[in-house]
Amino acid sequence: MPGDGKSDPQQQIDIAPWWIQTVRRAAPYIHLNFYMQTPTYAFKEKALEYGSYYMNCGADSLLPMGISNETLEYMADNYLPVFGHVGALSGWQTNRQGGYKRMGRTAEEAMKVYRMAYEYQECGMMAMTIELTPIEVTNAIEMVDFDTFGMMPSAASHAKSYGNFFQWATQIYGAWANDVRTGAYPEDKHGYHMDEAELDKFLNMLEHA
Repeated sequence: MPGDGKSDPQQQIDIAPWWIQTVRRAAPYIHLNFYMQTPTYAFKEKALEYGSYYMNCGADSLLPMGISNETLEYMADNYLPVFGHVGALSGWQTNRQGGYKRMGRTAEEAMKVYRMAYEYQECGMMAMTIELTPIEVTNAIEMVDFDTFGMMPSAASHAKSYGNFFQWATQIYGAWANDVRTGAYPEDKHGYHMDEAELDKFLNMLEHA
């Protein structure tokens, strides 16, 4: 399975088209943001080659974790929809930052995350995940709106019904989506703040950026 961290990286690359097509057949109406293996965007021409192939297989957008600005811009200029990730990266990239941990707690770290997000947007990134950063850093980054996709398939003939999951899921996810749209979520308690001294330094750096 692509991205499961167990299979050989080359194997994950080789089975990617099959995986995309399999997921697309099973869930034709969801937005499929496909996680690209690092070797597939080692340089911009390869990123365009693999990205175009994945889109043709049924992906809706592409997620190249930690992509360089040059490669991102090249992909965007060639009409590939790229989604990204800033803050605490996932997978083996966390080794560079000392493991999976909170990022942006000092002014310098916060500015690094902010600049990465800003440059990604300038280079054509359509949307991004901001992970494990202080509320102040997240608020400083201008977010991109995107649509929500969903699917409600019927059960297979051999399946046994234990309850109406989709009715329950619709209510729960609908309540969450409404909270997000109205600003009721996230609340202050769902995040964490920078130290006041570091926040002052960060805001000063933003003013002079």
